[in-house]
Amino acid sequence: QLQASGGGLVQAGGSLRLSCAVSGGTLSAYAAAWFRQAPGREREFVAGSWWGGHSTRYANSVEGRFTISRDDSNNTVILQMNSLKTEDTAVYYCTVNPTRFSSRSYDYTYWGQGTLVTVSS
Repeated sequence: QLQASGGGLVQAGGSLRLSCAVSGGTLSAYAAAWFRQAPGREREFVAGSWWGGHSTRYANSVEGRFTISRDDSNNTVILQMNSLKTEDTAVYYCTVNPTRFSSRSYDYTYWGQGTLVTVSS
């Protein structure tokens, strides 16, 4: 199971820290990723982490502003979001893949319920 939290309302330029608690498995063995979905749009890749966090990848739209990290001992994945923009408004989902990292949402089976991030101008 995946439980995302930390969303909320923030002004443009502000920061939020999302957390994802992973249960029922060993996070250290998984690739982990964050996706987001804005109203009327498809779910899109945001950030991913694999090889215990030694490898990461970001969407171009968040590169340099967002940071994905993980605490494998506590089975938690973190997304630190800085310099938020109104276009970052979306429901953010965490997910894991026990086999490999992918930036495609259809390669993931396990999803959390999502946490809403709203960035106001």
